[in-house]
Amino acid sequence: MARDRREHLVQTALDLFCRDGFHATGIDRILSESGVAKMTMYKHFRSKDELILAVLRRRDEEFRNWFMRTVEGRADTPRARLICLFDVLGEWFGQTDFTGCTFINAAAEYGEADDPIHASAAEHKRLVRSYIGKLADAAGAAEPNALANALTLLIEGAITMAYVAGEKDAAVRARDAAAVLIEASLPANEGTGN
Repeated sequence: MARDRREHLVQTALDLFCRDGFHATGIDRILSESGVAKMTMYKHFRSKDELILAVLRRRDEEFRNWFMRTVEGRADTPRARLICLFDVLGEWFGQTDFTGCTFINAAAEYGEADDPIHASAAEHKRLVRSYIGKLADAAGAAEPNALANALTLLIEGAITMAYVAGEKDAAVRARDAAAVLIEASLPANEGTGN
């Protein structure tokens, strides 16, 4: 029962933070929308910052699992998966509840690099880049980290343009640029399984 209350509180806070922002969403609003008592909240979290960190852990787990599972379910080879990253990104942008990147928003609101919330957001970005690096390595890139960094920059730019500028086709444009980078960075498709 206590675990269910905690999970409900985290999910409610996630929904509110994504929609309205971290600073703009107060504890009283989270408690009101979740139906959780203040005493119960403080039993699980000593502060709003602790709740935010739990929200970011939840969002990281949910998003990366969905993103990687979707990419790997739609493309059979590492090379194809590198391109598919952008197709899945476009699907995310098209969701009716798309509110940009929770981690970009968190880092913007908690701008000090040594703030635990900012550090949590940075760790999410590092884990996504690491996944892309593993795909680049499996695809045979001579410099997988360089390719991962370049593709990550395209992804981050597409996220920003989709949310800030409302350009839902940003993933398509980023995919076109990514295809050029991928083609230049990978060996020819010769019997490598790529």
